[in-house]
Amino acid sequence: MMIELKEAKVEEIISHRSALTKVKLKIGREIKTAINYDQLSGSIEEGDKVIVNTSATSLGLGTGGYDFIVYILGKEQSLAEQGHIMKLRYTPYQLQTCSIAEQENDFHEQFADVDSLAATPVVVGTLHSMLAPIVAMIKAKRPQAKVAYIMTDGAALALALSDLVYQLQELKLIDLTITCGHAFGGQIEAVNIYSALLGAYLHEVDIIVVTMGPGIVGTGTKYGFSGTEQADILNAVSNLGGLPIAVPRINFGDSRERHYGLSHHSRTNLGELVLVKSLIGIPKFSGQRKRIIQEQLKEAKISDKHQIFYKSQQEVDSELDNFDIKLTTMGHSYNQVPEYFLTAGLGGVIAVEQLEINRG
Repeated sequence: MMIELKEAKVEEIISHRSALTKVKLKIGREIKTAINYDQLSGSIEEGDKVIVNTSATSLGLGTGGYDFIVYILGKEQSLAEQGHIMKLRYTPYQLQTCSIAEQENDFHEQFADVDSLAATPVVVGTLHSMLAPIVAMIKAKRPQAKVAYIMTDGAALALALSDLVYQLQELKLIDLTITCGHAFGGQIEAVNIYSALLGAYLHEVDIIVVTMGPGIVGTGTKYGFSGTEQADILNAVSNLGGLPIAVPRINFGDSRERHYGLSHHSRTNLGELVLVKSLIGIPKFSGQRKRIIQEQLKEAKISDKHQIFYKSQQEVDSELDNFDIKLTTMGHSYNQVPEYFLTAGLGGVIAVEQLEINRG
C-alpha cells in the first residue's frame, strides 16, 4: 500500500464552489486537473506550489480524472474556535469539526434529551445517484416539505465533491445537509448515523434521505460492497422510532447478471441483512420484467419480510422526464435505465404519502 505524491505548480483556477476548488496543475511537463478541498488544505491560488496525490489517475481509477491536492507549500492554517471531534482520525488529513452532539455545539442540550424520530419518514438508498429522483418526487408531491440529506462515509468522504448535491441545493430540493462518520462538509457534522438522524429531527425536517456519496465500492461478491450499510441504516431508523423506507436497486440495462432486474445488492440487504420491516416501492412492470422482479423478490424472501407497494410509473416518469438535472448512474442516462430512477422516485412518493398519513 502506497500513496503516489508529486510536487506541482498551480497554472490556473478552473472553478470554485462549496469548499471545493478545481485547478490545472503543471506536474513536470504534464498539465493535469486536480481538486483542492479547502477544508483540508486551505485556500489555493494561481502560482501556488503544492503536493498532489496522483495515485488514482496513475492507476486509471474512476475518480473523474482528478488528482487531489494534499498540501499547499508555504501556507499555514489555524484551528477554529469550537469543536474537538476529529474526522479522518489518525491520518495526516484529520480535520477538526464541531459535531452536533458535542458539548460545544448549540444543540448539545437538546441532543441529550432526544431519543426518537417520532415516525419521521426516512428514505434509505444505496447509490448516490438515487438521491436526485428521491428528493425530486418529495418536492413535487409536497413542495413545502423540509428535506434533510444525510451523506454517509460509505464512499466519497467530502460532500463538496458531489456536483449533484450542489445542484439539488441550488434548486432548493435539499434544505439541510448532514455528513456522518468520517464524511465531512455538511451543514451539520455527526459522529454516526444515529446522531445524524436525530440531528435532522432536531432541525424539524419532514423527511430524511440517506445515501452514501459518489463512488460505491464493490467486489462482485455477496457481501463485499459498501452498500451493505443500507441494512444497518434501516435498522437504525427503526430503532429510533422512524419510518424506514428502502430503495431497491432495479436495472434492466446492466449486462452483469448479478445486477440485472433486482440487484444482488438489494437481494442481500433487504432479504438477508436488514432486521426490520421496511416500506418498499416497486414500479408496476408488465410482461417478462414483472415476472423477473416478482421471482427475485420471492426468492430473496423480500416479499414476506417487507411491505411492498406496487405503484404506477406514470407520475414519476412525467416528473423526471422534465427534470432540470441530467440523471445518470454508472454511465447510463435516464432514457437508458428509466426503471432505476423510477424506483428511486417511488421512495420519495411513499415518504410523502406516509408523512400525510401521520401528520396530515
